[in-house]
Amino acid sequence: MAKEIKKILVIKLGALGDFVQALAAMKHIRQAHPKAKITLLTTPPFEALAKASRYFNAIETDGRPSGIADTLALARRIKAARYDRVYDLQTSGRSSFYFQLLRPFPPQWSGIAAGASHPHRNKNRNAMHTLERQADQLKDAGIWPDAPVTPGSAPPPDLSWILKHHPAGKAAPGAGAPKPYVLLVPGGSAHRLEKRWPTESFGILAANLREQGYDVVIIGGVQESALARQIQKYVPQARDLTGRTDFAQLAVLGARAALAVGNDTGPTHLIAAAGAPTIALFSSASDPILCGPRGHVAVLQAPDLKDLPVAAVLTTAKSLAPPPGKFPGKS
Repeated sequence: MAKEIKKILVIKLGALGDFVQALAAMKHIRQAHPKAKITLLTTPPFEALAKASRYFNAIETDGRPSGIADTLALARRIKAARYDRVYDLQTSGRSSFYFQLLRPFPPQWSGIAAGASHPHRNKNRNAMHTLERQADQLKDAGIWPDAPVTPGSAPPPDLSWILKHHPAGKAAPGAGAPKPYVLLVPGGSAHRLEKRWPTESFGILAANLREQGYDVVIIGGVQESALARQIQKYVPQARDLTGRTDFAQLAVLGARAALAVGNDTGPTHLIAAAGAPTIALFSSASDPILCGPRGHVAVLQAPDLKDLPVAAVLTTAKSLAPPPGKFPGKS
């Protein structure tokens, strides 16, 4: 007789874009184990978004211990919790090492760790889009028999819950804009500048969208406030929300936006999953076939984003979003 799964640990660390796409697998884990106590092991930036999802009974944010002593303490805590099963959605060397620290009697484990009870066996897993790869992992774990695993078949994560927990006009700065707004995401990793469309191009785009009747809202981390100021030279009325929203608030903004335009960075993935018609800008530094956002999304790609003309983005914007006067808004 199969052991009843009462206590579950889900591991997901990584970057924001990866975490957002993992929400699809997290939802299915909750649906497969509706009565189980499910704990998420993650990092502090994702705590508010994870709580808002209602997929977890508890959230622990020390998933990236800084040294061997803290790592061993984490392993002891996981062992003491006596989880019936662990879903390792990180599937990294770090998370697989956690499994090895739990020997000789580890819990049931879905992942790629050597010796896992429910291994993801697909040898081509690294050539799959994140959404299909994690669906395939849960299929191998026995909880998703009809998982969407063919290329392009997995839908985007469902973030419809975000508006249920944030009534209109109360969720985040900018949600009560008097007219339709466009979200711009001009930043990204400071170590991957090749993944950024030039700020000047964002500024010219913003000026054009403002002339068409949209409000312009710039989002990102506090370290990207300088980019917002550069865009404001083109559109002084543009609202700078860099460093002023957590991820849950950002999802609400995305759910109500008329359009979003952003680099291949976490907030763009989150906004797209929240439902905004989104233009995602990719250079040759990353492959949208493996990690691109899904939903009402158009991917524009150029080997060097400096060569992507503003006119091409404007043309795509017109095809994605209705004119401001016809925008119905979202509730």
